[in-house]
Amino acid sequence: MDVKVIEEGTDDGVGKVVELYTKGFLPYTLQWKFRTTEKRFPNHLALEAFGDFKGTGVWTIKQEADSDFCKVHYDWKITAEKTLLKKLSFLLKPIFSANHHWAMRKGEESLKLELKRIHTASEDKKSQIPKPPPPTFPHNIVNNKIY
Repeated sequence: MDVKVIEEGTDDGVGKVVELYTKGFLPYTLQWKFRTTEKRFPNHLALEAFGDFKGTGVWTIKQEADSDFCKVHYDWKITAEKTLLKKLSFLLKPIFSANHHWAMRKGEESLKLELKRIHTASEDKKSQIPKPPPPTFPHNIVNNKIY
């Protein structure tokens, strides 16, 4: 729902701190940050998460042989630090898991749209690409309108 760069880090991006305000389908939000801890462009990016999440994430990108495609692997090892999640996860783990999978599908949808925008040369065609999905209820109410 919101992303802010808090610290720029070094010229190569190491030390960059980004603050995120995120939400899945369930009616709670997560406020967390990540710091880039390692970057070897274009094949490796590591980060440390803190706030409502605590842990690490490592992106590994490998070009497929004789192809324009690549394989992306993301190793995300975090724990939830938000009290609601910590206290109720033993009981509501299947619901939290379904919420996570829903959020990842929405993220994938948004990423595909952004990649289309990046790879579309014509500004006219770019304007025809749909916007990413909006935040879920109740955060999608603006001036008593649901969009």
